[in-house]
Amino acid sequence: MSTIGTPSNPLRVAIIGSGPSAFYAADSLLKRANLAVAVDMYDRLPTPFGLVRGGVAPDHQKIKSVTKAYDRTAADPRFRFYGNVEYGTDIKLEDLQQYYHQVLFATGAQTDRLMGIPGEDLEGSHPATEFVAWYNGHPDFRHLKFDLSQERVAVVGIGNVAMDVARILCRTPEELMKTDIADYAFEALKNSKVKEVYVLGRRGPAQAAFTNPEIREMGHLEDCDVWVPPAEAEL
Repeated sequence: MSTIGTPSNPLRVAIIGSGPSAFYAADSLLKRANLAVAVDMYDRLPTPFGLVRGGVAPDHQKIKSVTKAYDRTAADPRFRFYGNVEYGTDIKLEDLQQYYHQVLFATGAQTDRLMGIPGEDLEGSHPATEFVAWYNGHPDFRHLKFDLSQERVAVVGIGNVAMDVARILCRTPEELMKTDIADYAFEALKNSKVKEVYVLGRRGPAQAAFTNPEIREMGHLEDCDVWVPPAEAEL
């Protein structure tokens, strides 16, 4: 048998997952000089791009434009994508090892990390991943219902995802119409009764995990006043 990585015996790689890390890995392999390679990418969902599609806020189109680079990778004739294929159910490691020289797992974190505090399992308490995936049209979460008949919502956490959730809750229907938010989520948020959103952090502003652009956006919403208690802004 000829050497692996030559035109007569290309390096065959299976990548499980199709998010950013999966595509960057595929791109790196396909760009290797003097290496004949064939890359097959598998994903449980019918569409690729992982959290870029299901996690990035619908009003952040500039960030989502990174998929143009992934499209270029996918256009390479040495690349193939297989959707609706679930690892562990449709294919297993022993199956892949029969046909590939290498198997790369790029699935990311699949579940939330619970805080372990009383009340987090009560009705009306949701992990951010559920709400984010819901308004982004993720097929696993589109059936969820969120009670938007309440006037006050508390968002626990002071990272970028917390800012995304707060911002989406505070945007007007006119603002949301300019995004690629899922239609059913738009209809629900259009009729939202939420008037106040409280963002709660365990520590102070110096420890906040959100980036400056994320918090700055809150000040540019069409119908939203941002108020920070002076004592809470002290370092």
